[in-house]
Amino acid sequence: MREKANILIVDDDPGMTETLADILSELSYDVAVAEDGYRAIEMMRKKAYDVALMDIKMPGINGVDTFREVKGFSPSTKVIMMTAYSVEDLVKEALREGAYGIIYKPLDIDKVVNFIEKAEKEPLILVVDDDTGACETLKDVLIKKSYKVGVAYSGEEAIMLAKKQVYDIIFIDVKMPVLNGLEIFLAIKEVNPQITAVMMTGYRHEAEVSELVEEALRNTAHTCLYKPLDLDKVVTLVEEISRKEREGTLRKPGQGN
Repeated sequence: MREKANILIVDDDPGMTETLADILSELSYDVAVAEDGYRAIEMMRKKAYDVALMDIKMPGINGVDTFREVKGFSPSTKVIMMTAYSVEDLVKEALREGAYGIIYKPLDIDKVVNFIEKAEKEPLILVVDDDTGACETLKDVLIKKSYKVGVAYSGEEAIMLAKKQVYDIIFIDVKMPVLNGLEIFLAIKEVNPQITAVMMTGYRHEAEVSELVEEALRNTAHTCLYKPLDLDKVVTLVEEISRKEREGTLRKPGQGN
């Protein structure tokens, strides 16, 4: 089971932050508070937060500039901006910078919780490839879209990570040393039968690789992507899988064809 999100509330209004923190804590979220943007940056450099609820208009450094700074070292944190003011220019700027959403004060707690729950449902992704450059490129692209991404450069490392964390989607290179992609997928599937696997290969016409891909697909791998990857298509595929997961329409192992 995935742990509840850890949340940072960033606002210079102590009454509001205390009330919101109490409500979210009662809902079993791990909640911390920062009184301004500078303190938020300091705290987020020390700890990775899943969600930040950040006031736009704060003294010293506003929420948008704080978000811009944080995005540089914690791009997977989903930042939800809060405001009680008519600051449409800052709102538009925040959304252009990639803020997850905007909530207007006085806060509707149900809406706040809905935003957080939606953020929690975004998939956890594992990229498995012995090509470190390809691995990091795919990771960077997905992180920029606010997905949480892990990487493994070997089958053994991938299996170890899958035993520690429940991943939703796994991208696996087919041709790997020691354990091939099919063996990695089947081993992880034993740990997490519900995982959605996307195989990857640059050896489209190699008979041995084709057989491994076909066997993976028979064992419910979602699809196979061929290198060099079209990164826009990768992002679209992740969005499609995520949407079907939320709607409950993604075919899972044991559900038939």
